[in-house]
Amino acid sequence: MKPGSKYYRLFQYLQANNQPEITLSIDYIASLIDGDLSPNAREKRGWWSNRDAPSAVQARAWIQAGYHTAEIHLTQQTITFRKFKTQYNIQKKDGTIVWDHDAIKALRKHMDLTQADFSQELGVRRQTVSEWESGVYRPDRSTAKHLERIAESQNFQPQPDINHP
Repeated sequence: MKPGSKYYRLFQYLQANNQPEITLSIDYIASLIDGDLSPNAREKRGWWSNRDAPSAVQARAWIQAGYHTAEIHLTQQTITFRKFKTQYNIQKKDGTIVWDHDAIKALRKHMDLTQADFSQELGVRRQTVSEWESGVYRPDRSTAKHLERIAESQNFQPQPDINHP
């Protein structure tokens, strides 16, 4: 989240708060960003979704602060943000990461990239990254080697799941 962003003050507030759960009124959120919230924020649940997309600038504020919207009460005009409890089941085989949905998503999040940005980094379609992360299929062998090189360059060193050495 860049300092010049419209939602930067919301990002700062959430990041500094560090509580496992925070409920804020929509009015208070509007005051954090100088009152310039979209009318959809008060009327449409979808505006508060946890979309990881370039068009969802507002979602980037809470996601990059380590939160997701957990409860959206439009009648009470309150939003509850909850800290991510990110635990990925990363498996290794013969000392190499098994590039399944959890490992790919964990690497992307470690790099602080959207699916679109990650797909550009890898030279694949965004839909391909989405399908990997949802477990539709796994990357081929050459892509897995490329992921391994990127992981090394990014100092990505997940601990393997103790049930899958």
